[in-house]
Amino acid sequence: MTAPEGTRPPRSTGRGADRRPVRPPMDRPRRAAYEAVAAVHRDDAFANLVLPIILREEGLYGRDAAFATELTYGTLRHLGTLDAILTDAAGRDVARIDPPVRDALRIGAYQLLHTRVPPHAAVSSTVDLVRAVAPGATGFANAVLREVSTRDSDGWVAKLAPPMETDPVGHLAVAYSHPQWIVRAFSEALDGDLGETARLLIEDNERPPVHLCARPGLIDPIELADQVGGAPGAFSPYAVYLPGGAPGDVPAVADGRAHVQDEGSQLVAAALADAPLDGPDGRWLDLCAGPG
Repeated sequence: MTAPEGTRPPRSTGRGADRRPVRPPMDRPRRAAYEAVAAVHRDDAFANLVLPIILREEGLYGRDAAFATELTYGTLRHLGTLDAILTDAAGRDVARIDPPVRDALRIGAYQLLHTRVPPHAAVSSTVDLVRAVAPGATGFANAVLREVSTRDSDGWVAKLAPPMETDPVGHLAVAYSHPQWIVRAFSEALDGDLGETARLLIEDNERPPVHLCARPGLIDPIELADQVGGAPGAFSPYAVYLPGGAPGDVPAVADGRAHVQDEGSQLVAAALADAPLDGPDGRWLDLCAGPG
């Protein structure tokens, strides 16, 4: 007996027949960003320590490494506002979303609201990411991100932030993705100047430049700046501003003549080196060291 027309299983007619479209696997830069963000929230990891390891494991360099880095740090910088937006778009508190899905959505929302990634690419790539980490939530992720894409960042702030006139601290916290206690501390330190507070919050969210330190006696800062196409630091005599790329790709960093160090940290070390020693003490105990 033959099956009725339309219910018969398809037959192979040779090589290449009955091929179904295969979605591309999750791309490596987004996977690296996801692993870093997830490690921060799951393991209390430091992003600046875990991300370089992930980039090496994924074999990411150049533009791919830069994109993964931007997604990681950008998502973490804007986390408070992203979570408020996702809560509204999902119709549930973000804390009730499974952690793997939640971190993937955060990265997707960041792409939609703060990068030049086309909306369709941001949505589809994030759905692919969710498919890899939580296959049963792809429909949910697609719906949430499509809702996020209905407004730009300013539009979401206008919808979700408390009125500036009645709750300035709450408004600035949502608008510039800082905890309210930090907004309040900034405001109090500035004698209640909300305009200056907003300016500092904006600057605090800027992508920080990478500072290199030319190790004294091993390489001259001017020479290092010429090699990387950067500029000497404005404050530290050892600082060089790296214009882009992965610091590990810089030959002077790879062979130990330079290292990555914030210019402010360089100034602290220089001040310590110049501090006078009174009495017989000949050793220093560093009680301020920490990750990063």
